[in-house]
Amino acid sequence: MEAGAPQPDSRHPSARAARRRAVKRRRRVALSGLVAVLAVAVAAIVGFGGGASKARDPAPAKKEAATKPALKRDRCPYRVESAPILEYHVIAQASAAAPFPLLYVSPKLFAAQMEALAAAGYRAVTLDQLWANWHQHRRLPCGKPIVISFDNGYETQFQYAAPVLAKLGWVGVENLQLYGLDWANGGISHHEIRELIKDGWELDTQGWNHADMVTQTASGLHLQIVDARRKLRGWFHVPVNWFCYPSGQYDPTVIDALKAAGFRGSTTEYYGWASPHDDPYALPRLEVHPTLSGPGLVRQVTAMRDDAPPGDSYVS
Repeated sequence: MEAGAPQPDSRHPSARAARRRAVKRRRRVALSGLVAVLAVAVAAIVGFGGGASKARDPAPAKKEAATKPALKRDRCPYRVESAPILEYHVIAQASAAAPFPLLYVSPKLFAAQMEALAAAGYRAVTLDQLWANWHQHRRLPCGKPIVISFDNGYETQFQYAAPVLAKLGWVGVENLQLYGLDWANGGISHHEIRELIKDGWELDTQGWNHADMVTQTASGLHLQIVDARRKLRGWFHVPVNWFCYPSGQYDPTVIDALKAAGFRGSTTEYYGWASPHDDPYALPRLEVHPTLSGPGLVRQVTAMRDDAPPGDSYVS
């Protein structure tokens, strides 16, 4: 239609007929387009349904489940355990002038001893863990339990022993005397003790100042046992459940004082293995000397398993 031409009159019969024919043509075109769209949609649904059917096929899932490895158990079955307790002092090479050279074990020898114990199937635990196994039916780490204890609080225990134990995934027990071995004279610092506790070590005590327990008066026993424990609890916020007899000296009076103070038990210097059937206030312990190689220590630990339990006193 040319521009400016008059518009057809919609009321004229011929115009109405033309309009009806145009509507029919649009409907036929729209219907053809709808059929095409539906055909594409059906094809897509069929194709998608086939893929979904394959994804829901249970066979691959069953196969995957069948080949998936079983989870390993991280703990061994519960059983009541006995365990040797080892006693260390200075982890360093003794000088020619050292007054007690048998109390020194070099870092190299200490590492060899721990590796030999690990190879023999031992796994380090704390006294609290051992007590929980005896009295609370708690499982211990898989392997043969052993307690690695350190007396007095020498800094070399933190410097050289702790990294060896950490490498094995083991923990130790620190038997700390409060005074008489300060940092300037080779003693462990409070910060280092906190680091050991953070790594899972247990903190116990040898009393206020490593005194001979059997010569103490009632007030002296209170200082060495009650006051020392209260001080350590306040400093480090741990229970301090075990006492270590300085130089192994004890008698029934000392044991009674420990019981009254609420300690779970204490360790001696008698050889043997700690057993749930023994007196917990006289647990045996092996003092480790530099004369023992790694394999030699394993043999010594094995040989003392059937030693008689300690008596009710040790006074030298």
